Amino acid sequence: MTIKEQINELNSSVDRLVKCVSSLPEELFLKNLKKWSPRDIVAHLVGWNRYITAGSIQIMRGELPFYDDDPGENFCNVNAELIREHSTKDREKLLAELLSTADGLIKFLESLDTEDWDRDFGVQHHGQIITIKNTVDELITDYLHHTVQIKDWAKKR
Repeated sequence: MTIKEQINELNSSVDRLVKCVSSLPEELFLKNLKKWSPRDIVAHLVGWNRYITAGSIQIMRGELPFYDDDPGENFCNVNAELIREHSTKDREKLLAELLSTADGLIKFLESLDTEDWDRDFGVQHHGQIITIKNTVDELITDYLHHTVQIKDWAKKR
């Protein structure tokens, strides 16, 4: 996959999540699926859009992204902080923030030299090489996972 294809995939995954959350009845936006509500999921992704930009800059400096120091399982401490930080219950405001932060991430990705996108800067975590490409791939996967999760949950309601 090229950087342009990855950016298109990120755009598409953001759009799918926004459409999914926008189509929910208002009362479901704040109801918990399991541990998180759709509101919490959106807040978490707002933060990760910003974190991926900051983490990518650290990767290019040969540093482990700050969020990989989370001692909790599956970034639980980082995610809990993001949900607290982005605490609005206003769906339209939170979705606008999601789109804005996604746009910022995309602009950052578009500014990269193509060789930096998949370059090994010598950063590893748990024995795996961390690149900007595979970091953004994980974010895309997270968007797609949460979209399916919300859709399946909403169908049952």
